[in-house]
Amino acid sequence: MADLFITAEGKAEKEERLRYLKNVKRPEVLEKLKIARDFGDLSENSEYDAAKKEQSIVETEISQIEETLRKATIVEQGSISNDVVSVGNFVKVYDMEFDEEVTYKVVGIIESNPDKNYVSNESPVGQALIGGKVGDIVTVKAPGGDMQLKILEIK
Repeated sequence: MADLFITAEGKAEKEERLRYLKNVKRPEVLEKLKIARDFGDLSENSEYDAAKKEQSIVETEISQIEETLRKATIVEQGSISNDVVSVGNFVKVYDMEFDEEVTYKVVGIIESNPDKNYVSNESPVGQALIGGKVGDIVTVKAPGGDMQLKILEIK
């Protein structure tokens, strides 16, 4: 398994989500369970079944976040070089096929978010960018065909 990376910003987001789940969501679900139990017969109690399912989802997410935080290597912003692309860098590239500039943030897989242009270091774009320098042209092996990106800026 590849190393699991998370930026300090991503870690803070995960910790905030964990606090919310433990301090807000978990007590809400426990209250729903208590109310549903008061309805009587649990074998035909759809409110109870729904609350148990929600409890399972919340507890699973709590466990996953705790495991992620335990195993992940934290990438501190101050420790990131702007000379070579690595996890935590913002990278402005010129997409030669589409004649446009795009800025990506290279993150660990647990933070990837295509809507924010956060690309995982394990994705084709992330793999192509890692180790690149300003001025390099990298080739991204994509299912729809190779694409070429010129690295314009690393920050």
